[in-house]
Amino acid sequence: MRDSQRNAHCNDSWIERCVDWASIFTGNAKMDFDYIIVGAGSAGCVLANHLSSDASNRVLLLEAGPDNGALSLKMPAAVLSNLNSTKHNWAFQGEPEPELNGRRIQHDRGKTIGGSSSINGMVFIRGHALDYEGWQQAGCPGWGYSDVLPYFKRMETYSGGRDTYRGDKGPLRVYRADPKDPITQAFIKAGEEAGYPTTDDISGYRQEGFGVADRTVYNGERWSSARAYLDPVRKRSNLTIQTQAQVQKLVFDGTRAIGVTYKNSAGTLQTAYAGKEIILSAGAVGSPHILMLSGVGPAAHLQDMGIDVLCDLPGVGQNLNDHPDFVLKYKCKQPVSFWPKTKPLAKLAAGIQWITTRSGIVASNLFEGLGCIRSGPDVEYPDLQIIISPIAVDDATWEPLQEHAFQIHVGLMRAHSRGKIELRSSDPGDPPSILVNYLKDARDRELMRKGIRLVRDLVEQPAFSDLKGDEIFPGIDVRSDQELDQVLNTNATTQWHLSCTARMGAATDKGAVVDASGRVHGLSGLRVVDASIMPFVTNGNTNAPTIMLAEKLSDDILGRAPLSRIESDVWHNTDYETCQR
Repeated sequence: MRDSQRNAHCNDSWIERCVDWASIFTGNAKMDFDYIIVGAGSAGCVLANHLSSDASNRVLLLEAGPDNGALSLKMPAAVLSNLNSTKHNWAFQGEPEPELNGRRIQHDRGKTIGGSSSINGMVFIRGHALDYEGWQQAGCPGWGYSDVLPYFKRMETYSGGRDTYRGDKGPLRVYRADPKDPITQAFIKAGEEAGYPTTDDISGYRQEGFGVADRTVYNGERWSSARAYLDPVRKRSNLTIQTQAQVQKLVFDGTRAIGVTYKNSAGTLQTAYAGKEIILSAGAVGSPHILMLSGVGPAAHLQDMGIDVLCDLPGVGQNLNDHPDFVLKYKCKQPVSFWPKTKPLAKLAAGIQWITTRSGIVASNLFEGLGCIRSGPDVEYPDLQIIISPIAVDDATWEPLQEHAFQIHVGLMRAHSRGKIELRSSDPGDPPSILVNYLKDARDRELMRKGIRLVRDLVEQPAFSDLKGDEIFPGIDVRSDQELDQVLNTNATTQWHLSCTARMGAATDKGAVVDASGRVHGLSGLRVVDASIMPFVTNGNTNAPTIMLAEKLSDDILGRAPLSRIESDVWHNTDYETCQR
């Protein structure tokens, strides 16, 4: 045994003895399981369901936050109120962003059963087929589109029914929106008038174009990963769910992960042991944070933090991806926005309607029209996401503007800039440092400017002629590159799609953290299964791909053969080199 391994073993043995003695005095017996899953989010709930489906497997699911019983977590329209609260939201404060006037961006991440799927905007989009072909080309065999499509189908029951691309027997309820409001209808029509294609299914044969968004809402309620995967199996005798369990570090025997040390709701230190595997599903922030606290990560950084290095993996916490976002706001010439429905009496009436019938405005996530477009020729597949909301809110307070208005989001789907997550200290209670480096790459800034101009062109189409009033923000006088850069610096923000901080890749790839099965390079008994292992972020919201990852890797963990590949045609513009629309 190497000296470093021997020292690690000695240190871990000492930790184990301390925890065992603590257990004697606190009345807590040593806990042994087959699998320990850290994080009950979008991926963790899937894993808990599948791994516990074999009654011989003893499964422990640890979640730092509380359970998801709050009524607000079930109400689709309560998105902003959930984000404004820290009860179910980590609300991480990012580092000053150099290209955004030093602003600190708040990174909202779910801190409850269901994780971010319990507080997100419920937009369901798989990403483009070429995203997954890119994953495979990046050194991740078995992750091409034909490989992942069967798992996308397995995980969902789609309101549009089963076809080559969609499933109808899965636990996740995915419903196509049915927009009745004139603003969303005008948005989709304007896309067609501007020369963009239309699509019947953004997650099916054709992503590119304007169409109706899918959402994880069922019978008027948010359908999180917890509702879909965990709630039906909570009573399994071989599944233990521990909420308000703050993981401190992993326990190793040499280079094998054997346990997890955490604080329970009473603040008592406990350790649970896993005979088969420990799986980190704590998300793109939490998983690298736990790895580094446990001595797994960039050696120099860990040493600076006073942490003994167990495994030098330079890629841990690096390669941080996100989707930058910018919002344009417009007055609405007709009284058709949702603003009046946010007034106190109207809100009360809407709440009563939802409580009694699970219908009305509260049953909507208010994001029902979506466009996936290319920023210009030479772009092979969509790199901009345009989404409309029939209400406009103040960026600082998220309170509705007190007038009829709507807003359109421009999201950059394949940003070139990369950030990082690092430790602030060796204290597990100290949140990690998050620096995304928004718009650091000049190409990202150029693409965001293009996106703003394309939205302005969109709202000038005939479909908006009776609806669009003055541009409230940034204001029509803001036109030059310099002026647009200034408002990007002051107002660009996040779509909350942090990912790729423990990316998949070959062992020879120095930046890779896990292999194509999620196993951490250089260690055994340890996997990462969440959005952190994406090689690069997908073209769209990340909830659906994260659930797919967990579906696929649950088969691998259980030693099951992968689902049969589905070879299918997927549309993309063959004239993309010369044509944009």
